[in-house]
Amino acid sequence: MAGNTTAKVSCPAPMKATSNGVFQGDNPLDFALPLVILQICLVVALTRFLAILLRPLRQPRVIAEIFGGILLGPSALGRNTKYLNAIFPARSLTVLDTLANLGLLFFLFLVGLELDLKSLRQTGKKALSIAVAGISLPFALGVGTSFALRATISKSVKEAPFLVFMGVALSVTAFPVLARILAELKLLTTDVGRIAMSAAAVNDMVAWILLALAIALSGTGHSLLVSLWVLICGCVFVLCCIFIVPPTFKWMAERCPEGEPVEELYVCATLAAVLAVAFVTDAIGIHALFGAFVIGVLVPKEGPFAVALVEKVEDLVSGLFLPLYFVSTGLKTNVATIQGAQSWGLLVLVITTACFGKMVGTITVSLFCRVPFQEALALGFLMNSKGLVELIVLNIGKDKKVLNDQTFAIMVLMAIFTTFMTTPLVMAVYKPAKRRSAVVYKYKTIERKDTNTQLRILACFHSARNIPTLINLIEASRGTDKRNGLCVYAMHLMELSERSSAILMVHKARKNNGLPFWNKGKQSDGDQVVVAFEAFRQLSRVSVRPMTAISPMSTIHEDICDSAESKRVAMIILPYHKHQRLDGALETTRTEFRWVNKRVLEHAPCSVGILVDRGLGGTTHVSASNVSSTITVLFFGGRDDHEAIAYGARMAEHPGVRLTVIRFLQSPEILGEIINEESKPSTGSMDDQILGELKQENSSASPIKYEERIVKNAAEFIETAREFSQCNLFLVGRKPEGQVVAKLNGKSEGSELGPVGRLLTSPEFSTSASVLVVQQYNNSSPLPPSTSINVAEEEEESI
Repeated sequence: MAGNTTAKVSCPAPMKATSNGVFQGDNPLDFALPLVILQICLVVALTRFLAILLRPLRQPRVIAEIFGGILLGPSALGRNTKYLNAIFPARSLTVLDTLANLGLLFFLFLVGLELDLKSLRQTGKKALSIAVAGISLPFALGVGTSFALRATISKSVKEAPFLVFMGVALSVTAFPVLARILAELKLLTTDVGRIAMSAAAVNDMVAWILLALAIALSGTGHSLLVSLWVLICGCVFVLCCIFIVPPTFKWMAERCPEGEPVEELYVCATLAAVLAVAFVTDAIGIHALFGAFVIGVLVPKEGPFAVALVEKVEDLVSGLFLPLYFVSTGLKTNVATIQGAQSWGLLVLVITTACFGKMVGTITVSLFCRVPFQEALALGFLMNSKGLVELIVLNIGKDKKVLNDQTFAIMVLMAIFTTFMTTPLVMAVYKPAKRRSAVVYKYKTIERKDTNTQLRILACFHSARNIPTLINLIEASRGTDKRNGLCVYAMHLMELSERSSAILMVHKARKNNGLPFWNKGKQSDGDQVVVAFEAFRQLSRVSVRPMTAISPMSTIHEDICDSAESKRVAMIILPYHKHQRLDGALETTRTEFRWVNKRVLEHAPCSVGILVDRGLGGTTHVSASNVSSTITVLFFGGRDDHEAIAYGARMAEHPGVRLTVIRFLQSPEILGEIINEESKPSTGSMDDQILGELKQENSSASPIKYEERIVKNAAEFIETAREFSQCNLFLVGRKPEGQVVAKLNGKSEGSELGPVGRLLTSPEFSTSASVLVVQQYNNSSPLPPSTSINVAEEEEESI
């Protein structure tokens, strides 16, 4: 140690916690607390900046964090010794590593929370076979590669632990990183996503078992008896946890009812238990991280308790402390140690071996399980992604003196390369969106010649607040005389954020994939949405199928449009971006919802409805026998108004629905103003035909009230609409046509609602009626001959 000291002292003096300030002559960088604050700020700023730069490449944030750690370390900025000694001095690394490992400990507790043992037990043979192949072949190749490394750059390391560490490092698949990549590529709900997540979960569990074995073998003692004792004590510890932890946390979860905050005592007790168990595993000799992970896996996932734990822990841990671990790794990584043709050749060998083992093993077994070649290729690339668990393996190996500096640097670069290449390669070989874009189906609107065909609706919602009105709207839409009935896909729109708990949504996505509720087995009592729709399905003749879209708000419209196309729906119903306050005024829920609605209106493959919710039918579902609703269609003319009429006629079949159609005609004054102006071809003949058919149906079947009104301007329109403001729902077209509408147009907020919808939701128009603004799908090109094939597929999907 003397060689590393200055002339004045024999070893670095311990750092005091706080300084007296610069005005009293203290340098804050010589004290532990201000220095670690500066380190955290620097790390967070750099990693977030790199994440923004890598966002166009759709890379997971872990790549930016690893890059940031390497840039701050001796490979880049750390080449400047003044910077390194000032910002990351050797005597500060103990504090930095302690904070990093403490954050990592709680993060691995969260990772354990994301792994559901019940899902693992239900993993199919296909996913299990792929997982076994994705572990065994890379592990064997990793052991083989270790011989080449020991013969060249790792001659002095112990053989047995080095073999195991290399095997584990090459066979790991990062479960959280893979979930993030699948979500970014919108593959979570596909067969590829389901298989990949199941296989990665199995891989993660096996990797931790192998890592525990490697740690036990890497003890400093020379006796194998010590390693055996470590393994035995580790197994006893896991068995004790299996019998003690689940009942304890189940008892806590039962005392945390849905909809009420989780008691602070239970949260503190859980976090203290994580630390206590981590101490036990560290004392055994396995590693403190192993105990935290085991506790996370064994905590029951049902109910609000697990979600509350994640929400209270993750932001601080993943936002501030976890990036410190990547800096700690970067400070240990010196790319400059990879010198000469031999070292670079070994780097190529390690990368090639890692990719070959994962990809060939996964692809071969996938093809054997009759997975299509493109999907098998995508699975091979996905299973090759590394991440945090890989770095944990490497850091433990370096701390245990199993990996030297050069081997450590080679393995870190291998982890970066394999993870970085995953997203672009998957995007290149597997594009399910392209295949869906070729889907052509017949009924893309509610307006159709054959009204006896099944009506399919994709009803989207953001939260439980949207559910009562949505269910009451579906109840009114089901009709009574339709031979093939109504099929509703209820899609929960969930934002994919940078928070790690977004991965918990994977379980919802895998459960809610558009299959019937009764095919899903036991549902969680806490899932109020599922309970609400299941109750409605049992009380009505409507087929309701749950779906979940998990994406950033900037691209979630793609999920909506793709799902509408794949499910062949006739209308997408979206909630308006404003909700009603207690005083009746509309208040913005989230501005992002408005842009989602606008993008869906632009790109939808079918008709679209924007639902302004003012409590249609009240706050609860109204049973069919108690439905008593008045629906008013405000008709001006044009395609969108035709769609509104068709939807209203469908609702009028319900015995509890009374439909009123108000047609607005232009007054002679307006007609005189525009008589000399150039105008578009009139759609009056089509309007008359639509209304004539409606009157004919009215005379023979459902009670429909029809009126005609003449208006001159917006004020007269509002005055006329106020006469019907006591109805339950206004049905209007988004882009009505005709000279009357020209007087209603104005530049103000609410362009996605159109001129009529905007007036009905303005503060000047006081009403308790909800508003459904309809845009009809407009496709002027004729349907290709392949449509007839898809009709058969529609009937096959019908219930």
